[in-house]
Amino acid sequence: MVTKAASYIQQLDDARCEDNWDAVPELIRKVRKHAPDRSCLAATAEGECAITKGSQKAAPAPAPPPEIPRELPKLVPEIQNDNIHHEDRFQAKVCIGWMHWALKEYDLALAALPGNYDEENPQLDEFDGLREWTKVCGLKGAYLKANCLAREGRRAGALQAFESALHSLSGVWGTSNPRQQLRYWAELFLTEYCMLAGQAVREKETVLSDPNCLAPFRTWSKYWTGTKGSPLPGGFGFRGAVPRRRVWSEYYHVLSEIIQHDLPYPTGYAAVNNESSAKNHLRAELKKVETIYQGLLYSETRFPKANEERAEVEEFVDQVMRNWTILNGRGWREQDLGAGGRDSLSHGVLDTLYGAAMKTYHSTAVLRHLFAVHLALAEFDLAFMSFNSYFALIKKGRARVMKSGHDESALDSNATMLETVSSCVAALCRYGGREAADKARALAIELEELVQELSQSNGSTDSNPRPCPPPHSFSVAWQSIGLAHAQWARMTYDSEARVVFQDKAISCLRKSMSPEYGRAADVRGVFALAVLLAEQRKLSVAIELVKTALLADKADEENQELYHGPYWRERSLIPLWHLLALLLSARQEYTMAARACEGAIEQFKDPTVLFGGKNLNGGYRSDHLNDVAVEKTGSDGLVDEMDDYEKESILEIKMTQLAILELVEGPAVAVNASTELLTLFPRLFGDLEPKPESNAKTEPPKTSATLRSIRGSVFGSRSERTSRPRQSVMTANEKMETIPSRPATTQTAQSIATTAPTIQVTNENGDSHSSRKARRSESVKGRAESATRRTSLRKRSSSSRPRASSSGGLNHPPTIVDGDRFFTPFNDMQGAHYFAFASQKTETTGLTTLKHSNSQISSATSESTDAESDLSAVVVKAVETFGSKLPYVQFSQEHTKRRRRAMLVAVWLAIGGFYRRAGLLSDAQKAYTEANQIVEKLEAEASSDSSASVSARQAVWGQRQSIDELLADKGNLSVARERPYNAQADFETALTHFPDHGPAIVGLSNILMDIYSEKLLPPPAVGGLDVIAAAQDTSAPPGPTTKSKLDNYPLLPSEPLGLGTGGRRRSKPKRAQHEPFKTSTTPFLDNAGRDKPPPESTSITDLPPPHKATSRPLLDRLAARDRAYMLLSGLTKLGGGWNYSEAWFALARAYEESGQPDKARDALWWCVELEDARGARDWSCVGAGGGYVL
Repeated sequence: MVTKAASYIQQLDDARCEDNWDAVPELIRKVRKHAPDRSCLAATAEGECAITKGSQKAAPAPAPPPEIPRELPKLVPEIQNDNIHHEDRFQAKVCIGWMHWALKEYDLALAALPGNYDEENPQLDEFDGLREWTKVCGLKGAYLKANCLAREGRRAGALQAFESALHSLSGVWGTSNPRQQLRYWAELFLTEYCMLAGQAVREKETVLSDPNCLAPFRTWSKYWTGTKGSPLPGGFGFRGAVPRRRVWSEYYHVLSEIIQHDLPYPTGYAAVNNESSAKNHLRAELKKVETIYQGLLYSETRFPKANEERAEVEEFVDQVMRNWTILNGRGWREQDLGAGGRDSLSHGVLDTLYGAAMKTYHSTAVLRHLFAVHLALAEFDLAFMSFNSYFALIKKGRARVMKSGHDESALDSNATMLETVSSCVAALCRYGGREAADKARALAIELEELVQELSQSNGSTDSNPRPCPPPHSFSVAWQSIGLAHAQWARMTYDSEARVVFQDKAISCLRKSMSPEYGRAADVRGVFALAVLLAEQRKLSVAIELVKTALLADKADEENQELYHGPYWRERSLIPLWHLLALLLSARQEYTMAARACEGAIEQFKDPTVLFGGKNLNGGYRSDHLNDVAVEKTGSDGLVDEMDDYEKESILEIKMTQLAILELVEGPAVAVNASTELLTLFPRLFGDLEPKPESNAKTEPPKTSATLRSIRGSVFGSRSERTSRPRQSVMTANEKMETIPSRPATTQTAQSIATTAPTIQVTNENGDSHSSRKARRSESVKGRAESATRRTSLRKRSSSSRPRASSSGGLNHPPTIVDGDRFFTPFNDMQGAHYFAFASQKTETTGLTTLKHSNSQISSATSESTDAESDLSAVVVKAVETFGSKLPYVQFSQEHTKRRRRAMLVAVWLAIGGFYRRAGLLSDAQKAYTEANQIVEKLEAEASSDSSASVSARQAVWGQRQSIDELLADKGNLSVARERPYNAQADFETALTHFPDHGPAIVGLSNILMDIYSEKLLPPPAVGGLDVIAAAQDTSAPPGPTTKSKLDNYPLLPSEPLGLGTGGRRRSKPKRAQHEPFKTSTTPFLDNAGRDKPPPESTSITDLPPPHKATSRPLLDRLAARDRAYMLLSGLTKLGGGWNYSEAWFALARAYEESGQPDKARDALWWCVELEDARGARDWSCVGAGGGYVL
């Protein structure tokens, strides 16, 4: 009997678990017969069977089953009489509560339902040992209690009921082979729990910082996986329930909220290990949920008709993009994103977007997001194709709305449209060239028409039901319009229209910062406006604008660190500090300019914040970085998280600092300090090539006083420099112990004796005494000799213009160390005078220093009386980050490597320029050789690239040109070596690759005009076996044979006029030296006041042989002058040469040589005006890629 009773009881449980309610009545009868002591169990089964069969009856308005009231009174005494079988009592209590719930008596159901099983039976050790139906009843009781609370509007109590039962029912989710009723009630329990939790999160009733805020969703994920490893299908889990994908949608939403609010990772109910970071776990969990939800959504959504919308798909895509914006931003590091980093992240989002495009019809949201993601992946062609499609749909949609008067919800709002178009304009200007600038200008014209149309509407009307955009959108739009016109002003060939475009750009940028839009001025607008004002020589206004922006308060923006990374404000202000330094140097306020360079770094307060304590692989480090490394080693700085554009900004500031040092102290001191560039480059960009193994210690270029930290080094604060004695030179032991590090090139494998370039001037015999003597003479005479060798118009001496009072009295004698004299920067006593604010600051940042120096800057910038009127419409009370946020662009590794190599070329060229101007020509040649080897590698890679998208001679999207400056600098070096014909060949080569290259045109034009004025004589020619020379020999008897030989040769020279070496030219007829020659065929001789006829043409037989010629033929000289004028005239009309003072100075000389003094005078006055407002370096070195967009 005992065996039969247990068997029937087990069969009764199995029937209920398998939802076989037809077999339950017979099993109840057998249990009553063979186990009379289990009457409570039998009565409970009867009640459950009655509820189930009653709920299965379909009716329009189902009434309570009549069986329930009859069964309810039977259960109450059974519970009271059974004190032995705890599981039977628990099941009976749940059944009573279920009956009241079915009768809609929710208060009675709450009172009747028991607590969790472990609360009812505290003596129970393990829940897993219970019968399966008892587990079902536990799930049922918890669900019914929470459902009753939710029906009464007590959501917090319902969530508390679910949460309290979740832990006690943890064994349910891992039950092997769960049957139908267990899965039914488990899914019902978790679905209700997750949906309530999601609603609470949306209505801000749940604190997401709670470690257990994801408990229901993680339990749902565990349940979804299934016990057999196969996930559940989609669709509906049970009758009347929500689709399963909705649960995943709520799960994804909660995770997105955690990411977007930068909340700590909830660890409750999560399998977290210590091998990965919390962000890594959060990213992995988000990706898992996103994949499941996306699969269910796309599989259950069909392609719509033209009049249908897919709001859920677009809402999911928007959520994905909001998460991507944060994950792809600077607040998340590459290692936090898991395998593949940002590249894998963005490609995954692209797959999501293209999948959404197949489930929507002409969705503007999907196309807008495709533009942003393709742009982030540096796929510029695909990005702008997506934008073109987007903008075409927007214009057609707006036309339909205007015509019908009915709004289309699927169409992007006016604010979103304006911001998207503005982002496209900014991207075109930042990463593109002339063609992109032209497209940006055309797009800006359309954008301006939209802004004016929307500004006049002032809200929705019957004809235009779409609401008016907020003021912020108008501000962003005006800023982009200004950027487009500014970029086109630099690219256009129309010199007359350039001023119009610049004025239009200034007007739009000022309007974007107008108080009527009620927003803080962003860094991008301030920077672009200041650069434009600087190019128009309005230095006072530009300085005042930049200074105001640097001193402005931080805008009240939330989660900016999450989007832009730590120290986002300081990082965004680096270009403004750099621009301020150039503006002050244009005013010859070199003290303040040097302080501005320091301020860009000192605003981070501690150098370790920016550069960290990471060592440089045993290489040379500046004194300040060595001090930092003693305290903190191996840590990463902000530069390790910056993109290449930010790193280039820091490197450009260092180059500007050295240029200012050269202006103040001369090129010899700049040469000594140039090693800092080779130290800073590997810290920023790392080693571009693996270092070859070599026993010899390689050193960067140096003089005897170079391995030291210059005054104002970007590696340290002023407090560190003033507290430590200065060292101008290293001892021999220190040199042997230091292994300098620099970007690896082909010469790093060589020994010290062959390392390029070494600025230790020695005689050919290598005598040490002679070496020291020669080195001393070079250092002493470097600054004086550089003034005589320089052909530039830069203000290098006080004779050109009186130096400002703040920079007066800076000359100091050379430093004497071990009998050698070195020109070094200021010592501590002189530094206190040079850096005038060192005594005013103890522990403040560069920004605070600028506040202290407010009065001095203001007094130095009182240039014009209309400064206030120019800034009357600009209010900069607070500064925020960029208005239209461009995504973090992740270039390919090949692109990044090429750009870094191009930057390294610029570093070597800058160093070579210091050497050349210091008179150390052989070392300058070695620096150019280093740059040339890098360029050769770039050209080899470009030639081997089959896609034809890579070029070392033509800049592509976001790429730097690497060869143009090298060719021109080679020519300048040849000029310094007094090898004009070699220089001419170098300049010609540069113009072959870059026809509009300014320095090459100026250098070549000067040589051509030297040829015309006969300052440059033809090179000596050695007579050889020449037929013409033999024919003119007096030993040869005259006769018909000689005449016939001469007739066989052409009378015109075989080389282009003005281009050849002149070795085969014939001498001109004798005339007065420098006699002006006018002809109507010469373009700029038509207005000459002289009417002297040109001399008659001379036969070739009258010209002496080449080895006897002492001057060039007149026609060659005229051709050289005409070509110089043609090149210079074209250059000064281009966007890159209209404010190039050297070109105007050379053009003035061309006018003077042609006998047009009035035009020469006008050109010289314009040249003086340009030089009066010229900075230490060109304005284009400040922005990314030389443009206006940050």
